[in-house]
Formats: sequence, C-alpha cells, structure tokens
Amino acid sequence: MLTVENINCFYGHTQVLRDFSLAAEAGRILCVMGRNGAGKTTALKSIMGLVRPRSGRVMIDGVDIAALQAEEAPRHGIGYVPQGRRLFSELTVGDNLEIGLMARGSGDDVKEHTLDFFPALRERLDQRAGTLSGGEQQMLAIARALCLEPTVLLLDEPTEGLMPSMIARIRDVVLELKSQGVAVILVEQRVDAVLQIADRVLFVENGRSRDTVEAEALRDSPDMLDRYLGMGH
Repeated sequence: MLTVENINCFYGHTQVLRDFSLAAEAGRILCVMGRNGAGKTTALKSIMGLVRPRSGRVMIDGVDIAALQAEEAPRHGIGYVPQGRRLFSELTVGDNLEIGLMARGSGDDVKEHTLDFFPALRERLDQRAGTLSGGEQQMLAIARALCLEPTVLLLDEPTEGLMPSMIARIRDVVLELKSQGVAVILVEQRVDAVLQIADRVLFVENGRSRDTVEAEALRDSPDMLDRYLGMGH
C-alpha cells in the first residue's frame, strides 16, 4: 500500500501542493481529478521523487521514500507513465523495454509477460520508438513501466489524444492489473472513462486533496463533478 501524508511541494518559491494526502490500496483504482493546474501531475512527480516534498511523508510498505533519490521509487515497485510518454524515441521498442527491466533487474520472463498485454509491440521490437503511432507509444510507455513488476502504477492522462479502440485497450490492461493486485493511481480528465473503472475518486483543488469519494456515488450524484471540475463535464 502507498500512502502520501501531508506533503508540501514547491517549484521555487511557489507552493504547488499543500498538506496533500492520498492512499492507494492493492487491487484498487484511485482516480485523481481536478481542474488544470490543481496539482495532479505534481502529486505523481512527488511520489516518484521528481519533485521533492519539503515536508510530509511518502510511504510504501512502511518505508518513507520522500527523501530518497528519484531512482529509488522504481526499486520500491512504483511504475510511472508520465503525461506525454517520455520515451527514448531514438531507441527501439525492445531497448525501451530493457531500460524498464534494468530498474529492478527483471528478466526476459517479465518482458514476455508484459508483451502479452500488448501483442502489437511484440511485432515491433526492432522498430524505433519515435516512429510508432501515438497509441502504440502509449502502449510502450505502459509496457516499460510494467517491466518493473510494479505493485503501484501511476498513470498521468494515459488516454489523452487516443482513438476509442486504444482507450478501450488501455482500460482493459488497467483492469487486468487491478485483478492481479496492483494499486493504480490514475490522473484522468475524461469523466466517462474514469467512472467506468475507478473504485474511488480523489478531488484535488488548489494543491490540496479534498474529497475522496466512491466512484459509485459519483455515478448517482454528479454534482460533485460540477463543483470540482466545472460545468459541462
């Protein structure tokens, strides 16, 4: 289990997260929602050590990783798929996966298991990542994170700009990971996509974690969506 406890994060002198907290449980999907600039991406970066909290704790299985170097988060089983994918575009699909495997010393069996999620990538192992379609690049970014054998997976806007068929594929993979006991934290703007798969939704406003609600309750009572996301969602 991953818990973020009252972290405060800054970019320079500007405070972005204020006493921010969340909890991600094994086999559950937590969706983080809020307006643009609310602090959602910074929250994921703080878990990964890419933005160092000035105070507060990031706990995974009883270990506080908030003060550790960024490369330590993957070694503790946290996979991260950033917004915009951040692949090594000049390297091949296979090379990108190898980089994922190296983080925890995983072997070919893990790569094979990962490719079972995304069979299309198996046919493109020697292709440069930068020549893949947007949907294929997103698949590769997720596959690279899965090469860590994560117990916690962070996904930042994974369906952004993708075709419906690719969105459905990613949704299926996320649900399969959930069934295998992975804790998933999903930043997503598309309410329809979220309510189909989330167990709980955490609303973020002005850098603060506000209400955490069962997704089922939001399906029946959309007024909270209007409150935190604005009308028209």
